[in-house]
Amino acid sequence: MAKELKSLVKDTALYGISSIVGRFLNYLLVPLYTIKITAESGGYGVVTNVYAYTALLLTLLTFGMETTLFRFSTKENEDSRKVYGTVLWLVVSVSVTFAVLCIVFNTPISRWMGYADHPEYIACMTTIVAIDAVQSIMFAHLRQQGRPLKFVALKMTFIVTNIGLNLFIFLGAPAIWNSNPELLWWYRPDYSVGYIFFINLICTACVTLGVIPGLKGLVYGFDRQLARRMLRYAMPILVLGIAGILNQVADKITYLFIMPGAEGEVQLGIYGACTKIAMIMAILLQAFRYAYEPFVFNRSRDNDKDTLCAVTMKYFVIFTLLAFLVVVFYMDIFKHLVGHTYWEGLHVVPIVMMAEIFMGIYFNLSFWYKLDDKTYWGAIMSIIACAVLLAINFIFVPRYGYVACAWGGMAGYGTAMLLSYFIGQHYHPISYDVKGILTYFGLALALFGVSKLLPIGDQWLRMGTNTLLLGVFVVYIIKRDLPVLRRKRETQD
Repeated sequence: MAKELKSLVKDTALYGISSIVGRFLNYLLVPLYTIKITAESGGYGVVTNVYAYTALLLTLLTFGMETTLFRFSTKENEDSRKVYGTVLWLVVSVSVTFAVLCIVFNTPISRWMGYADHPEYIACMTTIVAIDAVQSIMFAHLRQQGRPLKFVALKMTFIVTNIGLNLFIFLGAPAIWNSNPELLWWYRPDYSVGYIFFINLICTACVTLGVIPGLKGLVYGFDRQLARRMLRYAMPILVLGIAGILNQVADKITYLFIMPGAEGEVQLGIYGACTKIAMIMAILLQAFRYAYEPFVFNRSRDNDKDTLCAVTMKYFVIFTLLAFLVVVFYMDIFKHLVGHTYWEGLHVVPIVMMAEIFMGIYFNLSFWYKLDDKTYWGAIMSIIACAVLLAINFIFVPRYGYVACAWGGMAGYGTAMLLSYFIGQHYHPISYDVKGILTYFGLALALFGVSKLLPIGDQWLRMGTNTLLLGVFVVYIIKRDLPVLRRKRETQD
């Protein structure tokens, strides 16, 4: 068991180079955007809204094929090359068709989305999402093959190029244009939102050059019978994925329908910027997911897989709660990730972070129906959770604004988490340390409550007190659980 956990930690760390370090560097662009694009302009609300659509579209265009690739590649009597080729053919065909249709009907689509004045935003982002869908399969293939170094290199190519071009557009280009505008005849100082989208397109194209060798999977051919079996397996995952991504972006998509107009864009921009702080949790979850999904599927026939899942769940909860406390206790530092005009929305950060923890637990719990080929349960649970989120948004957003979005996300993920646990214990019982996990949740929330209730006005004194509270949590971890790991290691040695 210790060997398997060590392998999981190693892969998580490698994927984390591109996920944690890379996305952290990208998050350094958030203060740049939120300083150059003020909350009052509503421009960041446009960015938040359009990227929410692309997240949903990416889920539709990959339609569960990443998980399907992992599942069928590890099945007995399946040719892994044929599996990859068939998956690639399916996703390439759907993505190319989607891109062509979006370009042909760009004008009515842009009008419906409220961007009739800037149809190029939609043309740009739909092209990006089509390319990303194909790339996601090739990246999944790298994960399935256990090639994290190439995965990291390609992801970092995108990140470094993206940061460099953004720094040029938002810092370098304005200085050059003010002194020598003839050198940048193409530059428009008022087109900041549009440049964000087009920079993304350029970076995506650069990564495409690096993944072109992965397209050789197309020569492995397309197996019609295999494709039918794959689609039967993947369709519930698609429904699950749609419901799951809606839990993440439905609030940002529906907000401008519920609260239309310039004020809605301003409020959405504040909410979108502040959730970027909470997305520190999402970075950790993504790195874990990249390593854990192929890890579990590759060990699906091991006798101790259930015990491994239970142990992993416990330490996942421990360290995500630790990350939660670090962010909320040092909010006086983390708030500088966004411009000061967005600080009025900082109170949603703890809510969104707790929602992300619930989502991570739900992801951990989801393997019982994936490994048992009962993915329809995931679809059912995700639909129910999405319905909860949407209901809270439509009922409470008109009165409470974006705060209702944060609570809706937490309620949606909480619903999915509880359903997956209780239904999973019926069909595939796993002995999770529920008492220990609930104790950690109770301690973390109690410490957070103490921090909020203490009337400390001075910033440094407040952070010093919070450091002591964080120390209580760390000491509890060390005394309660880390000695167990040491004893196991000593026994195996």
